[in-house]
Amino acid sequence: MPFTPKTPAFEKAIKDSRNLKQKPDNDELLELNLAQTQLYSLFKQGSQDPPFADAPKPGMFDLTGKAKYNAWKAVDEEGLEAKGAQERYVKKVAALKEKYGFEG
Repeated sequence: MPFTPKTPAFEKAIKDSRNLKQKPDNDELLELNLAQTQLYSLFKQGSQDPPFADAPKPGMFDLTGKAKYNAWKAVDEEGLEAKGAQERYVKKVAALKEKYGFEG
């Protein structure tokens, strides 16, 4: 996959995702874990650093790493290009900012 530079909106969403005002309660934790895994996979596909084909597989007992790797693998197998992943990432962060608030 050819190199795709990070768009300004993608760079801003990366920073914004780290500055949410509120964290979820226990009832929302599973939903958030899914959202975080989706964000991770879109971030990795959008940044292509490294490309998925060059990414090391997690170890047998690294359950978190496996979940993240498998989420990224699903996005890669979907055929989503870096630019499309960046656009989806920006939208997901905007939804999280709306739901949890934002400091910045």
